[in-house]
Amino acid sequence: MNAHPETGRKTSTTVPQDPAGQDGLVMQDVTMLLGDGDDTVRALDGVRLTVTAGEFAAIVGPSGSGKSSLLAVAGGLAVPDSGTVTIAGRSMTAASRRARTALRRDLVGFVFQSGNLLPALTALDQLRLPARFASPGAVHRDPMELLAEVGMAGKADRRPHQLSGGERQRIGIARALVTGPRLLLVDEPTAALDQARSRDIVQMLARETRRHGVATVMVTHDTEVLQYCDSVYEMMDGALSRR
Repeated sequence: MNAHPETGRKTSTTVPQDPAGQDGLVMQDVTMLLGDGDDTVRALDGVRLTVTAGEFAAIVGPSGSGKSSLLAVAGGLAVPDSGTVTIAGRSMTAASRRARTALRRDLVGFVFQSGNLLPALTALDQLRLPARFASPGAVHRDPMELLAEVGMAGKADRRPHQLSGGERQRIGIARALVTGPRLLLVDEPTAALDQARSRDIVQMLARETRRHGVATVMVTHDTEVLQYCDSVYEMMDGALSRR
């Protein structure tokens, strides 16, 4: 399907989705405990989540509900106490620490608040850098083509301090996609943006998700942009439910 030009929702020509989630993210009965003794908290409580290729999922919930923990576990930055996490059929939870690092590098793209760009690098070099750390033989996308795709080709030689917040986010999205990830994890991409720029960024995420057939999970507090997502989940006290 492609995104509808007005709403951002999918039409009947989108990337075919695998209902079993083999090409995307599958989290089964994931539990993660934080703290010790009486101070132990269930950051994740039996979480089940499947996001297929080409699907744009949003997770909402109050601060401290477990959203950041979910992103960390989904991306292999943290290991749960129980349950399984697979990305494109590859197990994150069964992998050794070294193998998990390689899987994260090859399968996962991260989009942070405000882009999280390196101050000394131009927009083009922000995209070139990940290729240096890619696995031997890994296929990555052309940086200039991706900059053009997100409307930033004309500012390829600009550094972060020369760009607006929305422009930095555009480059951050392109950088996350340059290695051809199967899973895109997005942490509060509109936190520092006004309403118009927030809509623009989330519509772009929806479009890029479908164009590249990537499974995307976005954590957000901005309920105004949920209309552009395919599925919406809510976290409360470590438990995840579909809205």
